[in-house]
Amino acid sequence: MTKRHDLNLLRATGDIATAPTEQRACNDFNFGLPTALFVGTLASYLAFLAVMAIGFQSRDMVVPMVIFVAFIAMLFGTPAMWALIAPDGQTRQLSWREFMRNGVDTWTGRINGPEATVQVLILPVLILCWGIAMATIAALI
Repeated sequence: MTKRHDLNLLRATGDIATAPTEQRACNDFNFGLPTALFVGTLASYLAFLAVMAIGFQSRDMVVPMVIFVAFIAMLFGTPAMWALIAPDGQTRQLSWREFMRNGVDTWTGRINGPEATVQVLILPVLILCWGIAMATIAALI
């Protein structure tokens, strides 16, 4: 539980810390990737939902699909808004050319642009392919 402390007692014991100086916990507001990769990932997820909606048409699926689209919009909208709040001149979005030439740093080391593109897009594309396979199987059975 919380307990109220006397301000004068805290000052006397030196338990009050000085306010921290202006220091940001995060200076990178763009996640180090070009916009095209985010668009490709978003497109893959929305294409998966479209395949599922077309492949398994039912009135009962309208509300879940709307919820899925809303969640995906929030999933990509939040980082987009985060990138917009960056202070002027502090961070800059990588261009596609810079990304392909310089690559990115990962936990295991630096990888070049094409490798990073595959690493970012492999899961969304595999999910889309899985959805196409499931819709095809359901249509054939």
